[in-house]
Amino acid sequence: MTTPGPSGRRRLPEAVEVYSQALARAGELSGKHWPILLARGSCYERMNKWERAEADLRHALQIKPDQPDVLNYLGFSMLTRNMHLEEAYNMVERALAARPNDPQIVDSMGWALYLIGKYEEAVEHMEKAVSLLPSDPVVNDHLGDVYWRLGRKTEARFQWERSLTYS
Repeated sequence: MTTPGPSGRRRLPEAVEVYSQALARAGELSGKHWPILLARGSCYERMNKWERAEADLRHALQIKPDQPDVLNYLGFSMLTRNMHLEEAYNMVERALAARPNDPQIVDSMGWALYLIGKYEEAVEHMEKAVSLLPSDPVVNDHLGDVYWRLGRKTEARFQWERSLTYS
């Protein structure tokens, strides 16, 4: 998952306001409104307002329960915060079942497996993610971390150098 640059971060509060206005105008929210909740939730998450982010992302899942982008974003965010790991893993697993070739979701599954210490399983997902999205710095960094844990130090360094090249 990528994060906005410095100028993008300064505009996050403006984006939250616009999304909030759109949601207010929508009235009762239905399944078609999940992208607005995901967008506002991702802004809150990047602003380090996790409670608000989680509320929006869970609301999006409430109105669109199997939406892979929301499952992945919320699951990955919880994984990186070391929160509700089983629930987070299950969310990413559901997202992956819906979109097995989505590089961001494949990366999330690899990272979930890495975090729970299943490095051999993680490497399969991370290598696939890199093959699907070869110039993404985060995906390359994650693969480097997995290689390092597996004792594949040279390959790890190579991936980390690639990651820096693409940053």
